Amino acid sequence: MIKAAELPETIAIFPLPGALLLPRARLPLHIFEPRYLQMLEDSLKTSTRLIGMVQPNEIPGRKENGLQAIGCAGRVTQFSETEDGRYLITLCGISRFRVIQEIQGFTPYRRCEVAWDGFDRDLGPDEKDPCFQRPGFMNLLERFFDARELSADWETLKEADDELLINSLSMMLEFDPEDKQALLEAPSLPTRRETLVTLIEYQLRGGSESEMIQ
Repeated sequence: MIKAAELPETIAIFPLPGALLLPRARLPLHIFEPRYLQMLEDSLKTSTRLIGMVQPNEIPGRKENGLQAIGCAGRVTQFSETEDGRYLITLCGISRFRVIQEIQGFTPYRRCEVAWDGFDRDLGPDEKDPCFQRPGFMNLLERFFDARELSADWETLKEADDELLINSLSMMLEFDPEDKQALLEAPSLPTRRETLVTLIEYQLRGGSESEMIQ
């Protein structure tokens, strides 16, 4: 586990729309663009092997997208190379960060100066959610999966720890980038769970107020 004192002031940034990484969670990625292949190679040369996942946002009149203020850094824990030079990697979420400024330089990928203050909890043990009413949540989730014709290993979901369940669903389910950002910025696991429930209910309602968790 990386300690707070080891977190660098500057990290490589991977602005991937809709891709959400959370602390202590794992995110598989497929790397194939030349600039991101270079980013991966450079990151592997560092002691922390960190890559910052940040949601891009459009800025009117600007060719290159801007970046959301908060992202999450992940450590490259697994990688394999395909015969045609692509990489399949896994990032393990370490800590969220706040973007201070983007650094202009000679790398083909984007880099940012970042601050880690305010996210000390991310480096600690798994979070708990003592007020989590799992039966009602699972009923809501089953309705959502049925409506979207999605399959799931329900026994595994029912047995998963609170943080693993909430964070995995937050990362896996398809929501708009701004909704993914709201899940990322949730200050605690209970808040993220409440946000996730709101997003699921909204999609089930289809804009009405009739479908609410019981």
